[in-house]
Amino acid sequence: MDTDELMRRLLELYPEGYDYGFNEPFQALISTVMSQRTRGDVTCSAARRLFKRFPTPEEMMKADVSEIEFLIKEVGFYRVKAGRIKEISRILIEKYDGKVPDTMEALLELPGVGRKTANCVLADAFLKDALAVDTHVHRISNRLGLIVTRTPEETETELKKIFPQKYWRHINLLLVKLGQNICRPTSPRCEFCTLRDMCPRILL
Repeated sequence: MDTDELMRRLLELYPEGYDYGFNEPFQALISTVMSQRTRGDVTCSAARRLFKRFPTPEEMMKADVSEIEFLIKEVGFYRVKAGRIKEISRILIEKYDGKVPDTMEALLELPGVGRKTANCVLADAFLKDALAVDTHVHRISNRLGLIVTRTPEETETELKKIFPQKYWRHINLLLVKLGQNICRPTSPRCEFCTLRDMCPRILL
């Protein structure tokens, strides 16, 4: 498959990807932790409330966890995430002088941060060539026949082999949008898809 043509079409369809406005490193990190198993619109609403009240690691660290819970109660597993948000803020203050680290290794040491979250932060906040794989990216990449993988980790490795590095940080943004609107897990809207003539519709 022509990956340049695939990306050209997706960038034409979604020139701005999805941008919830949380590109400052701390807010990018916390909103991405909040987004786990939660819809984007729900995350966005809760994150705006949270950052209006506690916009910095210093303020978040001092917050009562019950208040964080109240502000983000719409998101999935909000109690667990509230504790992680407070702990992440403490670590940033005590270990990184209030700054979010910009390496995969350091990000993975933070509570609740896996490869997908770390890659999102590196790509969105630091504009690094990181390739974040969530359920949409994993599903669509296999459905398109780009790869044959079983786990997000395998998907990240294989996609990096076939896409030029200049595209890596855009892949998650574009495929999430496609997955939310067109290439859904069930009942995909193939007739409206810009990639329909390129897609073998594997496992459909």
